[in-house]
Amino acid sequence: MAFAHRSVRVLLAAALAGSMFSGAFALGGGADSKGRIGNLEIKGAPPARSSPMSFFGAKSGSTLRELVDAIDSAVDRDDVAAVLIRLKDAKLTMSQTEELGAAIKRVRAKGKRVSVFSESYDATDLLLGSYADEIIIQKAGPVSLPGMHMEEMFLADTLGWAGLKADLVQIGEYKGANEQMTRSSPSKPWSENIDQLLDSLYANQRAVIKEGRSMDDAKLDAAMKKAWMADSEDAISVGLVDSQLDLPDLLKHVASKSGLDSQKTVNLVAARDEVDLASANPFTILSTIMKPQKREITQDSIAILHIDGTIVDGDSKAGFSGDRSVGSRTVRNALEDILDEDLVKGVIVRIDSPGGSAVASEVIWQGLKRVAAKKPVWISVGGMAASGGYYIASAGQRAYVNPSSIVGSIGVVGGKISLGGLYDHLKVHVTSRSRGPMAGMFDSTTPWTDEQLGLVRAKMTETFDLFKKRVAEGRHGIDLSKTAGGWLFAGQKSIDLKMADKVGGLRDALDDLSKQLNLETYEVVDYPEPPSFADMIENAFGSAEAPATPSALAELRRIGTSVVGERAWSQISEAMDGLLQLRREPVLLMHPGILIFK
Repeated sequence: MAFAHRSVRVLLAAALAGSMFSGAFALGGGADSKGRIGNLEIKGAPPARSSPMSFFGAKSGSTLRELVDAIDSAVDRDDVAAVLIRLKDAKLTMSQTEELGAAIKRVRAKGKRVSVFSESYDATDLLLGSYADEIIIQKAGPVSLPGMHMEEMFLADTLGWAGLKADLVQIGEYKGANEQMTRSSPSKPWSENIDQLLDSLYANQRAVIKEGRSMDDAKLDAAMKKAWMADSEDAISVGLVDSQLDLPDLLKHVASKSGLDSQKTVNLVAARDEVDLASANPFTILSTIMKPQKREITQDSIAILHIDGTIVDGDSKAGFSGDRSVGSRTVRNALEDILDEDLVKGVIVRIDSPGGSAVASEVIWQGLKRVAAKKPVWISVGGMAASGGYYIASAGQRAYVNPSSIVGSIGVVGGKISLGGLYDHLKVHVTSRSRGPMAGMFDSTTPWTDEQLGLVRAKMTETFDLFKKRVAEGRHGIDLSKTAGGWLFAGQKSIDLKMADKVGGLRDALDDLSKQLNLETYEVVDYPEPPSFADMIENAFGSAEAPATPSALAELRRIGTSVVGERAWSQISEAMDGLLQLRREPVLLMHPGILIFK
């Protein structure tokens, strides 16, 4: 099967211009002593989609799909006999590692040796290396595999100290979404839920390392006791790493181990076309960046609809920082484009979302069912499809999950934060005036009365019942008594419970759907389209009605990521996005936060 990729301002070519190690793959049917070494560089956290600014030379890094495709390209090329993956401060999630690892397995199945090199290794780096033939480390480089650690933040006492009271109600005993704001420690049901999830994720991690490093449980436990903080020699002695060397000797080592006569390399990550800002006419540049980019689809295609981030009403937001939210209006517009485009033969909804607005989730669900009446709609879960994310997933006809994908959290949370105590601390005196029988429901100064809480709970129960109905309609044979109520499950367990259908990544979903559609050659088209430059300017700097402060937000992000790390900051940001939605919508389908995995 052949395939091509398309992005709005991006045309993919056959090679990536770069440094000696900047991203390549080898393809072919077995080792050839005359072949080359294909190199791939993985740097930072691979995004789900290319940044719109990459058209102008912004270095957003290769997307996860580009990296997987680069590895897969090594399967059939005869000019490449071995593959070298170099990790440069990679920040991979477990789910991303599993999709990359599956591609590595496909290369090795063709008889081509795959090596991974890094100057240091943490747990996810070692996880990726365990799929390869050899793990190589820079001499004296550090290795850390202490286990899996998770932290949760409970803020009830902090809020009380600040004079705030969280009036949050949840439907679903195991949901846990209100506990971070209303408790000082976890409830027994939430602990039961999160402990079984952690057990599953840890078992997945151990299984990959044991298989890849030929270890049993006892050997792995012994290795972890020594390698919670180890140097390269200790890591080799316990079997977590194979070789240590100095970077200048890397190609010689890989060539020798792979039986190659040459140390020549080839880069196969596709290059992005970009504007030459240095030589272009300024008026041409201005015309180019302000003109809406019109998508041109010229052959049979499969659409990938991205649901990545907190689900909100209205438009998706994307600024220069790359943070995203998923707006129901933006997604519905994209779905109408997909429906109207005859060359788009099927859709894969790629979900990596903790949920969000109940109304927006329903609106997106309705749009997916509208498309599914005419074209197949399949689901591919990245790191998470929780709460509203799983609500949307239930609209698909077939669902793929990675072993460490987190799905579920079928439940509802809603409420408000009353600020009366804070106002008292600050000596702020608020006088409230209301007209109408329900006008005071969202008074910022006082908690809800018992009667008001009853009304909110009744509305939330309606939403919960609709949620369960949507899941039951979409997931035939599912037992809601075992899956609803807020439970979270990892990949294989979710399949056992009929919440998903198959373990596999986006590439597996694309391959299977293209076979069902009898497409031997097809294009992959990303939706929604990236925002125009004018839209990005408005999102970043605000409109006349709602001015923004991009420099302050960028500085907050910089500080946050430097203190807690990129992955933890992403989780904190999503949790805060969900909390802020309570200002507009009292009922949410939101996965509990904040969960920080280390």
